[in-house]
Amino acid sequence: MTARIGVVTFPGSLDDRDTQRAIRLAGAEPVALWHKDKDLKQVDAVVLPGGFSYGDYLRAGAISRFSPVMESVIEQAKAGLPVLGICNGFQVLTEAHLLPGAMLGNDHLHFICRDQKLRVENAGTAWTGDYRQGQEIHIPLKNMDGRYVADAYTLDKLEAEGRVVFRYLDFNPNGSQRDIAGITNEAGNVVGLMPHPEHAVEPLIGTGRTDGLPFFTSILKKLVNA
Repeated sequence: MTARIGVVTFPGSLDDRDTQRAIRLAGAEPVALWHKDKDLKQVDAVVLPGGFSYGDYLRAGAISRFSPVMESVIEQAKAGLPVLGICNGFQVLTEAHLLPGAMLGNDHLHFICRDQKLRVENAGTAWTGDYRQGQEIHIPLKNMDGRYVADAYTLDKLEAEGRVVFRYLDFNPNGSQRDIAGITNEAGNVVGLMPHPEHAVEPLIGTGRTDGLPFFTSILKKLVNA
């Protein structure tokens, strides 16, 4: 039986089709989910893709958090459904309180688009099992509101519990505290990151490498072996 991974489209989503393609390349079945529908169509996992949902009005991800589909995502994520938030999806996850902290405007106040070097800090989540702890990868990054912030207690807690999943290397592109590029919840089923793994799944696009593909093969193996 083929694993089914839902990809939510919000008004302003830019990378939903790219994400669906990455899922297909990994060997799973992508399932399109519309933001107005509560029905998750019995998917085995969900990806909240990148983009500028609702034009980033009010705050990035703040309006999408109240979309009907998010009611189901929040409920099922708390029950163990694997959820990945990429860039704007990460912002939505923090606004929905599925992940702690918040995303603010880049410290240099400019949009940034570049290939970004990362270190894998946690290879034990549902989305990172095909990586090695400490592995260095290159993933495209593009954001305006990518600065991850949290109070000192939350940051210390994330560090102590091994919940920082990715960290920026060589260059911090947005001023994120402690060079944090991605985090997970306590259960390890919800992961958010600012870089775009769906743009690094084929050698002819993105970084020219396939460093992002393990996100999608990881969840596929997790679901098959569950």
